[in-house]
Amino acid sequence: MKPTSRPDNQVAAENITERIQKLGDWRRETLAHVRQLIHEADPDIREEWKWVKPSSPGIPIWSHDGIVCTGESYKQVVKFTFARGASLDDPKKLFNSSLAGNVRRAIDLREGEKINEAAFRQLIRAAIAENSAVLAQRAAKKAKRK
Repeated sequence: MKPTSRPDNQVAAENITERIQKLGDWRRETLAHVRQLIHEADPDIREEWKWVKPSSPGIPIWSHDGIVCTGESYKQVVKFTFARGASLDDPKKLFNSSLAGNVRRAIDLREGEKINEAAFRQLIRAAIAENSAVLAQRAAKKAKRK
């Protein structure tokens, strides 16, 4: 995953596509499918590639007014961690991991598991709304201080 002169969003999208292609098993299909659901929920979502370090080539991130979720692949699960998941309503109980934290929540998908697509798209939209609300609150506080 080498840096180029192309816009960051394009480079990130290419890195995510490359990660998906390299998986080569059920995780490939799962990550690609959920990526598609994310874009269906918000066509304006921004793809990013963050947290590159010697032990990791980086992690796919989807953002809109802040991080919406990450998409990580492990041997047994593909994990989608929502940055503000604890603040979101989850009536269909999609969150099944990182439930004890005060901020994040995650969805672990295992081989053969299907995701409730409509509920997932709604969760993406709710995460974006939460990000936008937090951003607006910060802007209002900043304006008050001036």
